[in-house]
Amino acid sequence: MKIAMVGYGKMGHMICECAKSFGHEVVATIDVASEDASVKVPVGDYEAVARAVKSSGAEGIIEFSHPTAVMGNIKALLPLGLPLVVGTTGWNDKHDEVKKLAADCGGVIMTSANFSIGVNMLYKIIEEAVKVLEAFPEYDISTWEMHHNQKADSPSGTALEIANHILANTKKKTEIVTDAFHERPAANQLHVSSTRCGNVPGTHTVFFDSKADTIEITHRARSREGFAMGAVHALEKLDSKIKTGDLKRGKLYFMSDLF
Repeated sequence: MKIAMVGYGKMGHMICECAKSFGHEVVATIDVASEDASVKVPVGDYEAVARAVKSSGAEGIIEFSHPTAVMGNIKALLPLGLPLVVGTTGWNDKHDEVKKLAADCGGVIMTSANFSIGVNMLYKIIEEAVKVLEAFPEYDISTWEMHHNQKADSPSGTALEIANHILANTKKKTEIVTDAFHERPAANQLHVSSTRCGNVPGTHTVFFDSKADTIEITHRARSREGFAMGAVHALEKLDSKIKTGDLKRGKLYFMSDLF
């Protein structure tokens, strides 16, 4: 597949290396700042991004840019009709808007808070653990994540996705709290805490705590390579399932739809 990479920072570079190792051709690397990008565009010029993708002959797009740019990129790229995989986080509140845009223009987009296959396994494990412990009210639940000090958003999209998986499988928690507590938390509040330090690729832990013991479920990324490989696999599967008719155009899809 001929792939256009929108956002050519550390993740963009790694994704391109993974794509090439899988036998794909990277026909454009597009960024606002990266000196070795094949196309540099002005900040905020999303139509220039779309023109660069269109002229490259790309058959699919992977977008890993910045939370401040992601919606502009999506609005410009979706109408091109190419399978679009978006790894940038920080736009969960815009999903309904993007679903409408996809339906209106017939574009197809897939996103995930985390493309790591291991993290998506973690979601399933957490779901089952929450269901088991639902029968034991003495266990409280919380979650924590840690990332490198260059990460632009907090909490991570993965942490919020974990929190949503918890809420969907328990009646104990109904509200996500990401700020610091300055008073005793209510029993229904699920605390999602974050730490930013050094070069940590990503660590996520869910705690089930009682007076008797603590159960911890942790995913610890060793590098960003797992995210990069997952993003390429996601584009492959999205493209394949659209061609076979297993998935339809005009939709916003998630990792669970592909794997």
